[in-house]
Amino acid sequence: MIGSVMASLSLTETVYRQLRADLTAGRLPPGQRLKIDDLCKRTSAGSSAVREALSRLVSDGFVAIEPRRGFRVAPLALEDLRDLTQTRCQIEALCIRNSITHGDIHWETTVVAASHRLSRTPVAAADDPARYSNDYAVAHRAFHETIVAACKSHWLLRLRASLYAQHERYRWLSRPLARMERDLDTEHRAIAEAAVRRDADRCVLLMEEHLNRTARVLLDAVET
Repeated sequence: MIGSVMASLSLTETVYRQLRADLTAGRLPPGQRLKIDDLCKRTSAGSSAVREALSRLVSDGFVAIEPRRGFRVAPLALEDLRDLTQTRCQIEALCIRNSITHGDIHWETTVVAASHRLSRTPVAAADDPARYSNDYAVAHRAFHETIVAACKSHWLLRLRASLYAQHERYRWLSRPLARMERDLDTEHRAIAEAAVRRDADRCVLLMEEHLNRTARVLLDAVET
């Protein structure tokens, strides 16, 4: 009995993670209707696991549910991007200051290592240069998490994680729309160096500029 319950929970978690990754990367585009049968085939799972995963994704803000019409991928909007970016900048600033205050030599070492790993990871997907590679997505998330890893407030970190996940949908969409190549390596290295130097004001400023550049790519593509 316990074994079957655990297996069911494990399957739901697997489906949830797969669908969330597809939503983040835009493989399930904004506004698309999500049919249970199609998702069962996509994830090789049963309808119960898919429905439970979708319910979690509704709570996360990745999926919208419409009465009598079912599930859809949550839409993206420029006003939402502006609000999301501004809010994330504010929460990141609090997390960064807290992390720099409490970080020790081990934290400094992990920041340097995460920065190095990110700089050595190919940005573009091998089969589609207009998309981020999956390895880069993992290294990118690890870098940003490491910067704030010494933050002592779990509530701030929970808020930040939620905002990061939503911002990722826009970041993945921004890459094919970029009109010029950004020097992401330099941006990330500067953030890491400011963090290790314990220059909180500089680190916060660089992070804000970094996040706003990503938002600007999408805003410029639509507004001009």
